[in-house]
Amino acid sequence: MADLVAPQPLLLRDGRPAAAGWSLDPGMRHLNHGSFGAVPLVAQREQQRLREEMDASPVVWFPGLPRRVAAARAAIAEFLRVPAEFTALVPNASAGASAVYGSLPHRDGGEVLVTDHGYGAVTMGAARLARRWGGAVRTVHVPLAAGPAEAAAAVTGAVTERTALIVLDRITSATARYLPVDLVGAFARERGIPLLVDAAHVPGLDEDPLAGADCDAWVGNLHKFGCAPRGTAALVARGELRHALHPLIDSWGAEEPFPERFDTQGTLDVTGYLAAPTALDFVAGQWGWAEARRYMGELADYAEQLIGGAIAAATGEPAAADVGMPVNALRLVRLPAGLGRTRLEADGLRDRLAAEFGVEAAFTSFGGTGYFRLSTHAYNTAEDYEYFAERCVPVLCGWARER
Repeated sequence: MADLVAPQPLLLRDGRPAAAGWSLDPGMRHLNHGSFGAVPLVAQREQQRLREEMDASPVVWFPGLPRRVAAARAAIAEFLRVPAEFTALVPNASAGASAVYGSLPHRDGGEVLVTDHGYGAVTMGAARLARRWGGAVRTVHVPLAAGPAEAAAAVTGAVTERTALIVLDRITSATARYLPVDLVGAFARERGIPLLVDAAHVPGLDEDPLAGADCDAWVGNLHKFGCAPRGTAALVARGELRHALHPLIDSWGAEEPFPERFDTQGTLDVTGYLAAPTALDFVAGQWGWAEARRYMGELADYAEQLIGGAIAAATGEPAAADVGMPVNALRLVRLPAGLGRTRLEADGLRDRLAAEFGVEAAFTSFGGTGYFRLSTHAYNTAEDYEYFAERCVPVLCGWARER
């Protein structure tokens, strides 16, 4: 591992460490940005200012809220490089998927096609839709190492005359890989099968988040790599399906067209939507999104090799994960044998490491194998992952031996 070169940490424009732009607990090591994100201080303060304005004069605030939401939506759509008229704001990617599920026309006996890389909550929603149709969910196995052509063939090869919807992740949560939404989308378009793309992790990681995504609906979280306040996501619909899409709550905008009908949601606190452009502008103003992505990718390269090498050296077994379409800031490292083989076991490792060692980390499982899923952001440094390799890897290996 002597040839590894740690990337130099990012600094704020005033010369302070990048982490000074966030309010993260300095007593914790934050190595799991990909799950819940981290909100910059400027966006937290803007959201608090907006909440104070809301509470000071709610009778003025709520009637004027749709206009403010529309303005935030336009700024977010510009960041996503899509027209504002195709973009609605929703609380999270799962809520966007639920809006799609609730708006699709009935298909008697219709089946929903998903993959074994799918996010659990979104797949559960697909199952509920299929039950309502009197059909079923069909789960396609896509090998972790599959490249674009093999992964697409696995999905398209499972399509039947009963397939009424395909749900496909652009970036998978548990396995930290891309899936070929472009290839599957072209196939689905030719056959008139709706495609829903779960792009929960994409905003902030991809320069052009919807590039190549020939889909009927696309959902992406702004509160992950975009660093917006939690509960902020986008639902993009560019085809005819958008005219049928309705929010989960029917409010006074229910008779408006898409996406305006999503702008009015009663007395919900949507200050996260309004503060999201402040978070996006923070990263853009401090480093630029291209530079932030470059740094995140280089740091992930370093961390993956460092931690994988540490586990391999301690166990004598390879720790590298063969991921067919890897992601720049999300990576997998195989855990010592016997650890994290199921989702519940992986979550137990997460909780134990946080409680006993002050490390926020993500552990996942796929096919009975446990993985450490690392995710990087601008505030992370090489020292964060060096600490994990030096302090946590021996502990994990010890826990594996105890099994």
